[in-house]
Amino acid sequence: MDLRTYQIEAKEAIQKEWGTVKRTLLVLPTGTGKTIVFCKLAEDYVSQGKRILILAHRGELLDQAADKMAKSTGLECAIEKAERSCLEPPDCWYRIVVGSIQSMMRPTRLSAFKVDHFDMIIVDEAHHVLADSYQRVLGHFEDAKVLGVTATPDRGDMQNLGKYFESLAYEYSLPKAIKEGFLCPIKALTIPLKLDLTGVGTQAGDFKAADLGSAIDPYLAQIAAEMADHCKGRKTVVFLPLIATSKKMCAFLNEAGFCAAEINGTSKNRTEILNFFVDGMYDVLCNSMLLTEGWDCPPVDCIVCLRPTKIRSLYCQIIGRGTRIHPGKSDLLILDFLWHSERHELCRPACLIAENKEVAEKMTENMEDHAGIAFDLEEAEEKAESDCVADREKALAEKLASLKRRKQKLVDPLQFEMSIQSEDLASYVPAFGWEMSPPSDKQRESLEKLGIMPDEIECSGKAAKILDRLSKRRMEGLTTPKQIRFLERMGFEHVGNWEFDPAKKLIDRIAANGWRVPSEINPRGYEPSKELVTSEIGW
Repeated sequence: MDLRTYQIEAKEAIQKEWGTVKRTLLVLPTGTGKTIVFCKLAEDYVSQGKRILILAHRGELLDQAADKMAKSTGLECAIEKAERSCLEPPDCWYRIVVGSIQSMMRPTRLSAFKVDHFDMIIVDEAHHVLADSYQRVLGHFEDAKVLGVTATPDRGDMQNLGKYFESLAYEYSLPKAIKEGFLCPIKALTIPLKLDLTGVGTQAGDFKAADLGSAIDPYLAQIAAEMADHCKGRKTVVFLPLIATSKKMCAFLNEAGFCAAEINGTSKNRTEILNFFVDGMYDVLCNSMLLTEGWDCPPVDCIVCLRPTKIRSLYCQIIGRGTRIHPGKSDLLILDFLWHSERHELCRPACLIAENKEVAEKMTENMEDHAGIAFDLEEAEEKAESDCVADREKALAEKLASLKRRKQKLVDPLQFEMSIQSEDLASYVPAFGWEMSPPSDKQRESLEKLGIMPDEIECSGKAAKILDRLSKRRMEGLTTPKQIRFLERMGFEHVGNWEFDPAKKLIDRIAANGWRVPSEINPRGYEPSKELVTSEIGW
């Protein structure tokens, strides 16, 4: 099986990281083949005579990993689960072990392994890695190299994962996967049906499933009616908080004209139901969070999430059931409802693609203002980013007016970021421990020397990114922060995009004119390149 370009890049990045650290992380969105990447990585290590352990928390994920390993590399896996042990014949001959964390964590079983038995450990669905069960197993094999693999996590997950993993080896984003044709386009349709979540409690950082069932129950008939208007002709999966709620929803959908089925962990004919859905005998499948992991059905082209969550990694898993490409499938439709909550942590379609909270909130606001219209998420993000830039420019103008009055000597970092139109600096959020610490004295001294006010920078990671950007700008011959500050105070625009020399010449002209802008120059709309051409023609 040949790897795609980004999978090759991911594999090489992991191997490079392992040259300096022991524990690194791979982030690939659902449907982009993260299992294939670590299978190929394991194949290389087996060829070197090394042993590999693949850890997961569900039987389906273990079966999926073993199946993909056999299909992509031809290598068979031993099983460490329940009564089976990789230390006993015939499994003891295999160099790759897929292990259930529930089995591996048991002290009697874990103690049977030498601490150096495995050279590499792969943690599938790595957002679970901080659990005591995983830490017990990883701590036992403390010298093994560790790869954590997960779909796109939220910022909170990244900060938490940074407590264990030493680096992020590679990340492939959902928008990039869509643009490059490896995942299907996503459309979101906001339904103007307000579901009240104000009485729903929180447990373990997310909404309580029992409370959600009670809150959603009165709306099921209305939701089924809305689905009849928008989901007919699509292969739809509905996620609900409780089995009882899932069964009720299934009944309402059948009354609304669908051919719906319900599946849960106690369903005796689970495999048969899933096969019937794949074959088209059912057009809607209702489940109580059973199908979030370890189940792939590429033809799915509509997702209805009636299990609201604050955990982005969970939301990505839910939506990921429909992002795979399939012949005849043009897009994935997400039905999104107006969840009314006192908290603003609820995951919505915008969080799948927006790289920062500000753009996500603007996307959601725009889509709610046009409820009933399906938005392509990429187009919605572009519009939201444009709106956010306009809002920031307005706020910046107000702040610049204040800065002018204060006559500060140094450039405010926000002014610098906006002047050079740096989205990655403006939306930066620290992920790993060292990034979160305050700027060092050396960083503060360097920033001040280069004209940036260090007091406005809260963390070492942001200071490092700004210093790196300043170094690159100096090498590329672009304007300095002090040039930007001076010329923007004079009314010139977009100075962050100018080159150093034209800016210097203009400042020299202003200085020679008594520190006033020459009358023949209009700061608004001034472009150094045009000014240079005009002067050369005149000469």
